Amino acid sequence: MKKLRSFFVVAVVMCVALFSLVGCGGGNDNVIRISEVTHSLFYAPFYAAINKGYFKEYNIEIELSNAGGSDGVMTALISGSADVGLMGPESVVFVNNKGMTNAPVIFAQLTACDGSFLVGRDANEVDNFDWNNLKNKHIIAGRKAGMPAMTLQYILNDMGLTTGLEGEEVDVILDTSIPFNLNTPSFISGTGDYCTMFEPVASQCVEDKTGYIVSALGEKLSNVPYTCFTANKELLNKDSEKLTNFVKALKKGYDFVISASDEELLKALKPSFNTTKDSLIISAVKNYLRIGAYAESSVLSESAWEQMLDIIDNAGELKARVAHSTAVNTQVAKNALA
Repeated sequence: MKKLRSFFVVAVVMCVALFSLVGCGGGNDNVIRISEVTHSLFYAPFYAAINKGYFKEYNIEIELSNAGGSDGVMTALISGSADVGLMGPESVVFVNNKGMTNAPVIFAQLTACDGSFLVGRDANEVDNFDWNNLKNKHIIAGRKAGMPAMTLQYILNDMGLTTGLEGEEVDVILDTSIPFNLNTPSFISGTGDYCTMFEPVASQCVEDKTGYIVSALGEKLSNVPYTCFTANKELLNKDSEKLTNFVKALKKGYDFVISASDEELLKALKPSFNTTKDSLIISAVKNYLRIGAYAESSVLSESAWEQMLDIIDNAGELKARVAHSTAVNTQVAKNALA
């Protein structure tokens, strides 16, 4: 985490001069360049809005790039190579904690809870899982200071269970030593008793019978602003109407996803996931709908923000609490939903 935060600071120093030279869309007023933290069905309403043409209805063209991590998204945002960042709101907390002046601001919420599922080895637990079963177990929890690991730690600590690394005298081992892209292969090869996985990887394990979804972190702890759209303050001031229309299109994507048939969902999402099996696209979206993962409102509430800060603080990763009013602009989303 120290390396990640330091990377943000270096990015600020190197890129602040570039930002003033780059405008929204690189000179094309219709384009919004979006850098996403990863490409996931966890963001289905956004991709549906693209493929259904909802953004085009508002004369907006989306240019999408995958940064492969929150550090890359934040760098793209600060440097001006992206207009909007799709990433976890904790990234905004970290740059504010490092003292960045005029830090990027969140203007719309996309997901409303942790999108990872707890996968175990016993099929009998699918209908009979108890969180107390995790005592004396080894869980592959994701990277240190990542939201899946911090959320899981918060849930277990709230239950009175102590958590820590292998070799420590704790109730539950949270293994954060394995690189994120190796979490599932490590579990399949025999490491750990449980593993947190996002979709469609979790559904793939179920289909292959290499693991079973026993619960979801979002079911146990909801009202967490897990993924949001973020922009620099200059863009918010200059192009607030465009961003308001962006949120309107996003809301149409949400409305579509929650009411669409399986056939309609597949048609809308397949262009963004053309290498993913049809059955996995449907099962993944249904799992996310079941736990209420997609935010009904794009307005990030203060209560949700404070809960996220509690999760980060519980993990020992919070230097100082960042005020909701400092990190979040709710007016854009409120205008879109009015």
